[in-house]
Amino acid sequence: NERDVTKAKPKRRIYYKKVCYDGGEFNIGDDVYIKRREDVSDDDEEVEECRVCFRAGKGVMIECDDCLGGFHLKCLKPPLRSVPDGEWICGYCEGRKLGKDVKFPDPPKGRKRRRTAKEKLLSSDLWAVRIESLWKEVDGSFWFRGRWYMIPEETAAGRQPHNLKRELYRTNDFADNEMETVLRHCYVMTPNEYAKAENEGDDVFLCEYEYDINWHSFKRIAEIDNDEDGDEEVEHDEDWSCDEDSDSELSDDMEYEEEDRYKPAPGSTPAHAVAANSRNGHTFGLQKIGTKRIPEHVRTHKQTELEKAKATLLLATLPKSLPCRNKEMDEITAFIKGAICDDQCLGRCLYIHGVPGTGKTMSVLAVMRSLRSEVDAGVTKPYSFVEINGLKLAQPENIYRVIYEALTGHRVSWKKALNLLNDKFSNGVKSSKDDDRPCILLIDELDLLVTRNQSVLYNILDWPTKPNSKLIVIGIANTMDLPEKLLPRISSRMGIQRLCFAPYNYLQLQEIIGCRLKGIDAFEKQAIEFASRKVAAVSGDARRALEICRRAAEIADYRVKKSTSLPKTGKALVGMSEVEAAIQEMFQAPHIQVMRSCSKLSKVFLAAMVHELYKTGMSETTFEKLAQTVSCLCTSNGIIFPGWDTLLRIGCKLGESRIILCESGASHRLQKLQLNFPSDDVSFALKDSKELPWLTKYM
Repeated sequence: NERDVTKAKPKRRIYYKKVCYDGGEFNIGDDVYIKRREDVSDDDEEVEECRVCFRAGKGVMIECDDCLGGFHLKCLKPPLRSVPDGEWICGYCEGRKLGKDVKFPDPPKGRKRRRTAKEKLLSSDLWAVRIESLWKEVDGSFWFRGRWYMIPEETAAGRQPHNLKRELYRTNDFADNEMETVLRHCYVMTPNEYAKAENEGDDVFLCEYEYDINWHSFKRIAEIDNDEDGDEEVEHDEDWSCDEDSDSELSDDMEYEEEDRYKPAPGSTPAHAVAANSRNGHTFGLQKIGTKRIPEHVRTHKQTELEKAKATLLLATLPKSLPCRNKEMDEITAFIKGAICDDQCLGRCLYIHGVPGTGKTMSVLAVMRSLRSEVDAGVTKPYSFVEINGLKLAQPENIYRVIYEALTGHRVSWKKALNLLNDKFSNGVKSSKDDDRPCILLIDELDLLVTRNQSVLYNILDWPTKPNSKLIVIGIANTMDLPEKLLPRISSRMGIQRLCFAPYNYLQLQEIIGCRLKGIDAFEKQAIEFASRKVAAVSGDARRALEICRRAAEIADYRVKKSTSLPKTGKALVGMSEVEAAIQEMFQAPHIQVMRSCSKLSKVFLAAMVHELYKTGMSETTFEKLAQTVSCLCTSNGIIFPGWDTLLRIGCKLGESRIILCESGASHRLQKLQLNFPSDDVSFALKDSKELPWLTKYM
């Protein structure tokens, strides 16, 4: 019986180091093109044609570093005698950058321009893969296991400015494919190999990073290889490869271990969709993220006026224009143009302050978009622009890493980034030709960069004072007197030029809402005026006014769609009742009711937190500082200070109701406290307090 079972055991795979297939020789570790569909042919992309004469193989050709098109030296105007050193951009791409309407020559009549495999790969019509193992199946067909490459457009981040035209990402996704899907070899090189490549042909690509398809993260391949070198030795393909005529003698465990070695993790997204003739039962594939949009007419219906109003009043919607801030935008434009025209950009810092919701950041970004169009038209000198929000930094020192990565495209630690930025701005070390451009650095929420020794702010504000640094710093914060609260060495650099954004009045808020709703007949004029006056009386925050109007439009739209007496056309206008309902929701929310009904000392506690916020510009404070502020408020208004123990119990009660946020751990005098709601809500809840009418002057 044992002899019969042995005879009935099927033959297994035969693994190889090298396979000769369809006239080509393929080894483990080779990079190859893969067909996406079985009907793809490779008979029309062997040799690249000149983009001018549409001929191939005659004379020396040069490749444009922008469009990757090939040109004969003699076909250029004027002709070139030799290939120039460094980067070279063709006249067509140069013309497009200058805003000219330039078109490449059309092929001769009756002919179609042939695309190379490189062009098909970079446009996602082909795929590239690295061969990890080769074998022959029991039925005699040849298969290989490959590791996919991705073009930057197929990643979650998309193509970034620092990506080269021929750059690929190696992924951690593997697939079994039949050798019939292979077109021919391509060559994916490391940065050092790519820099030395000269006459390697058209199928050369650069790969420096590996892309994790599960976590959408990047890691330098050199770091991955170094990590693997430190691990224990693992078996390689060569350890179990065998000749073509010999049978595989692998044990069952070894065979199945290799079979499942690169199986995707449960729930992971594969790198590519199923290739032509890929193994049945396996799904390897990516549905490319963000590369193609579903057309608007397919996925949306015709919007009503109320639906259009809801969409345009969203805070995330970018307005076509920014009204009521022309004077401030002119000052910002004059400051930036004066700094750019100055060859040294010595000591150029601008501090912008104002209460939240007054258009500070949006005004600066609108100016930068206007200047970008002038740069594209050749009117203004080119510059680099870096935008940073302090809320997005885990710690203030990370700003060095963010600045360096934005300028160079390389990610390093913040300590190394600080040294490199010091070399660039202080010592004048230039790493590329783009380093001669002025750099405009916009830092939003500047007050969050304040540290114990204030070294981060000092370094950033000191760089513009260095000769030839060409750095312009624009800082934005909510606190008017932030420079006076800093060390003299920082305030002297920061407080020279200031720009104040005053709160909006009701007329300005009315104009902002009307500008958003231009061409949309959805609101009554009295409703917009009512919302504007309400918000202007509290804070002058344009974002709050837009939110009230948007919520009012939602209420009106809901009533129209649910109504049986009115036709569902969406033509009903938003009136005073809808705006009043939206205001009631926003300003009479449960947390506001809790603030209004709390004890006298709790109201003083909350008023002190708002006063401390306005005084320091910091969202967090300590219990010790807050207790001192409460003591000052009580003494100034004839109230007996309750004592630290009572004040601590009040803070705990407010923390239990989630009106304030308390640092976890034991209650102590250095415990950090923070409001859980906007300060406007606290001001609105306490401004009409009959018990403590004097609270209004502190908020």
